[in-house]
Amino acid sequence: MESENIGWQKQKLGDCAELVRDHFKPNEIDMLPYIGLEHIQQQTLRLLSVGKSTDVVSGKYIFKSRDILFGKLRPYFRKVVRPKFEGVCSTDIFVIRSKNGIDQGFLYYLMASEEMVAIASKASEGTKMPRASWNYLQNVDISLPPLPDQRRIASILSAFDDKIELNNQMNRTLEEIASAIFKSWFVDFEPFQDGEFEYSEELDKEIPNGWVVKSVYSLADYINGMAFKMSDFAEEGLPIIKIAELNNGITDNTKLYNGEYKEKYFLRNGDVLFSWSASLGIYLWDGGDAILNQHIFNVKPKGTMTKPILYFLLKEIVNEFIQIAAFRATTMGHIKKSHLQEKKIAIPDDDTMKTINDLLEPVFKQILANKLENHSLVEIRDSLLPKLLSGEIRVNLSGNNNMFKDSSSERACFRMIPINERA
Repeated sequence: MESENIGWQKQKLGDCAELVRDHFKPNEIDMLPYIGLEHIQQQTLRLLSVGKSTDVVSGKYIFKSRDILFGKLRPYFRKVVRPKFEGVCSTDIFVIRSKNGIDQGFLYYLMASEEMVAIASKASEGTKMPRASWNYLQNVDISLPPLPDQRRIASILSAFDDKIELNNQMNRTLEEIASAIFKSWFVDFEPFQDGEFEYSEELDKEIPNGWVVKSVYSLADYINGMAFKMSDFAEEGLPIIKIAELNNGITDNTKLYNGEYKEKYFLRNGDVLFSWSASLGIYLWDGGDAILNQHIFNVKPKGTMTKPILYFLLKEIVNEFIQIAAFRATTMGHIKKSHLQEKKIAIPDDDTMKTINDLLEPVFKQILANKLENHSLVEIRDSLLPKLLSGEIRVNLSGNNNMFKDSSSERACFRMIPINERA
């Protein structure tokens, strides 16, 4: 990791960073946020979720806010995050903290760079369960810019991550709004309280006059994915989407397929997916053209049912199916066609359905737009990252460090200077 930039210094990583090994023994009294490798998404530098320390047994490491968490087990997965809170993490994660004179943000992006991940992977110890070695990493030579440049680099890269997190927060809010709309119209019937109701034996409740009770199965086509054999996998082609891809996105471990397939197995952005086996969940696909694997439904609305209504409907009721699958679980819990047929819901007339869709469709579209924008932001960030860390380009901040003015318009408040144009 070398550079010929004036003012940059070559140092050992161990001179810039320390490995923190503050131990924590889980107990029933101290409940802290817990991060395991399963909570960190591959490749994206994104924290998917957070557990609780009371749910784990073995000893853990304590981390502070803004500490760098670097997944040392199978480091090629590039599971690297920098939480904004204190907690405990798995011992399969390095807790890394910068030393005096080193910007923690710069060190984070250095550790998250593809080059550092490749170095950690190459020097991993073990075959079946390779783990990165800190003894090796601390002796790696790195090129370190002056502290002001470190801060500028970290500021630019973190602007992308801040915008990604803003989009994620927005989507969580939009999901809550959609859930409130759905419950108001389909569960509590609030807009119809001044009208007439009739008793439904199937639902064991009063529903507005003119509404009909239908099974969830009748509202859509549930298209199961394609069954693949090991011999179907190819060196290039369309990615095969399994549950792992629904949770972690498309990675280097995603299998590819370049053979023939039926149109019903083809995935496009905006498709509604229902993982019905092992790990049940509802997903809005945003990973581009792909082929769907078995054990996942591509759910296509029928009749007056629309994709936005269907998506939020399934999001509302999926927990019922999760409970059913849990009771059925032996080796792998799942639901059957009969469970979809048994689940009933009251459906209004066509005009009312259109009104509800007019409320939910903008929310649905904005969620998808935010997810797609995040893909672009990750791609740009990761393309800039090695160039900034190596000094191939320099960044001059101008005024406000916030790159993005709002969710619909991005403008970079910086100037990138190629190395060969600098004085």
